[in-house]
Amino acid sequence: MAPKWRELADRIAERIRREENGYTPGDRLPHIRDLVDAGEGSKSTVHQAYKALEVEGLVTSSRGHGTVVRERKPLKRIGIERYDKIKWRDGDEVAFIADRVASGRGFKRGDQTQTVELTEAPAVVAEAHGLQPGAPVYARARLVKEDGQPTHSLTSYYRPEHVEGTRLVDPTPGPAGRGGGYRVLYDAGYEIDHMKERIFARVATAEEAQLLQLPPGEPVVELHRTTWTADGTVVEFAIGVHAASRFAWEYEFDVPDSAKEAK
Repeated sequence: MAPKWRELADRIAERIRREENGYTPGDRLPHIRDLVDAGEGSKSTVHQAYKALEVEGLVTSSRGHGTVVRERKPLKRIGIERYDKIKWRDGDEVAFIADRVASGRGFKRGDQTQTVELTEAPAVVAEAHGLQPGAPVYARARLVKEDGQPTHSLTSYYRPEHVEGTRLVDPTPGPAGRGGGYRVLYDAGYEIDHMKERIFARVATAEEAQLLQLPPGEPVVELHRTTWTADGTVVEFAIGVHAASRFAWEYEFDVPDSAKEAK
């Protein structure tokens, strides 16, 4: 038999997931004392139930705001089409803005802040760029927010000879000018041609949980992106850390037919 706090948590979770007559995103759950007065259990029981719901990502708790049902609809993290050249070469729709547009959500260019520094390449960065560990690279670290809440961080690493003197080493908040970073590389003679992305989920570090304002127990999705020019030159290696509940990855592509292509 489940403990009382678990039974209470399950009942509340069912109301959160219910389509009708349930709790909706932004609703504040009853105060602990109100549930105690209603006979739902002791103060400890209700507190444990609320903590379980927070760990499961269904609610957030904060001083002054109480326990609130979380937004359930994640941002679309679109795949291949977010890098369409018409967006950044011919327009001004950088990748994080493309996600917002695809999700029907608003955005401000200032939703992205950044720091830039010349640093020593970590092993994974050096390997991607074909450099020796510790070789100098520019690290352009961005934090992206939606309505003041962080959604993800992204750090791009560049060889100095590719970006020195460009807007990619300017720490001004927002994308690196019209079209963002890929447009800067394009204008410098490094037109991107193909890329590889690798994603995996893991437990957030304490620093990441604080930076992304994660509820207890929420994992992150880490992205590794390598970007090449047509001649095989790596012009960017990026590491992104995404709050798992705030994104849904979405890919649409033509299905390969290797047998047909071989004829």
